[in-house]
Amino acid sequence: MGLKSWFKRLGDDKDDDQEYVVPAPPTEQDVLAALNRVNAMLREGNAPPVVVSRVVRIARTISQTLPRIRNLGLGSQEGYSVVATATEYLPEAVSSYLRLPREWADSRPIDGHKTSLVLLIETLDLLGMTMDKILDAANRADAQALIAHSRFLDAKFGHHNDGGQELNLGTPQ
Repeated sequence: MGLKSWFKRLGDDKDDDQEYVVPAPPTEQDVLAALNRVNAMLREGNAPPVVVSRVVRIARTISQTLPRIRNLGLGSQEGYSVVATATEYLPEAVSSYLRLPREWADSRPIDGHKTSLVLLIETLDLLGMTMDKILDAANRADAQALIAHSRFLDAKFGHHNDGGQELNLGTPQ
């Protein structure tokens, strides 16, 4: 059987009434809404301050990164990580912890000598460090653009000791 006949057979087996719809990627508003839902979970679940402060830090970093994510390139790994952290990783980590009874989660070891609270804090610290690195990368992209533009303008209009090009506007009228 050849490749053409295989593709033809695939087309014949497909139900003509069935449409495949690819969901649109999350927007900045979707990401911010996901962060607001996590904040609401924390309030309702009476999370300890150590958890709240870390989640607030992560949410702030994500909010600062969102407008700059375009600089990292559409579909970049960093862009995906920011969106996934806000919409999946952070909500899942927080909700998993909050489903447990507070006293049990904060005092009973579940992984070696680590309690659920300690595991959540470690997870939040990892997410926070990762979001910080991505924000730094986005800011570095802007800084590199500024350096390149500055060097271009210096080469074009700068006054160099080595006889660089001078801007001559003519005599005033």
